[in-house]
Order: sequence, then structure tokens, then C-alpha cells
Amino acid sequence: MVQRFAVVSAAVLCVLASPLAAQDAPATENGRYTMTQTPNGFMRLDTRTGAVSLCTLDKGVAQCRSTPDERAALEAEIARLAKENTELKGKSAGIASSKPSELPSDHEVDRAIGFMEKFMRRMMRVMREENG
Repeated sequence: MVQRFAVVSAAVLCVLASPLAAQDAPATENGRYTMTQTPNGFMRLDTRTGAVSLCTLDKGVAQCRSTPDERAALEAEIARLAKENTELKGKSAGIASSKPSELPSDHEVDRAIGFMEKFMRRMMRVMREENG
């Protein structure tokens, strides 16, 4: 009987002591939210998700509204740019791997040089005729 009383008493003390111990712990140690005072109320940060809410007191009742999440917008833009970058790399790899244009043959080079020589000779003749 005394043993049973001791066990029950120990169990009751453990159950009663746990909420008291939790109250003594700092608010930020195991808490999910951190609060920061602002001129119009306070800012609440969810330490697990990173979500931020702006809370105001209206007639003694706290009303919290989520703030626009710039982080989510930035992550979405980063994901979009990463996808676009991957697509462009794929396209440029396709262009780079295509067969480069072949060099002109000796016959085509000789023909082009022949046109240039003919043009230069005519230009020189025109210049001599105007000066002379």
C-alpha cells in the first residue's frame, strides 16, 4: 500500500511538474513562433516555415494577417530562370553539335578572287582615266 502510494505520488508529481517546467523554459527555446514588437502591434515569425504575419490588437483580440511572402516569389523566379537556363543550354548544345558549314572549295576561292581582281582592275582604270 505504501509502495502504491509512493508510485502514484511520483506519477502525479511528474504530471504536475511538466507544465511548470515548460513555463520556466525561455519562449524562444522550443517555440514555433517568435514575436517582435512593431509600432502597430507585433510581427510573428513561424520558425518552421519562415512565414511572417503582422498582428494587431483590436479590442483586446489579436488579429494576424500574413504578409506578402517575398521569399516565395523569389524562389518561384529562381525556379523559372533555372528552367529557362536549362532549356537554353539544351538549344545551344543542339546548335553547337550541328555540322559546321564546310569551307569553300579551291575552285570557289579562285573564282571569288578572280571577281575581286576584275573589280580592282576596272576601278584602277576608272581612276587613271579621271586623273589623266
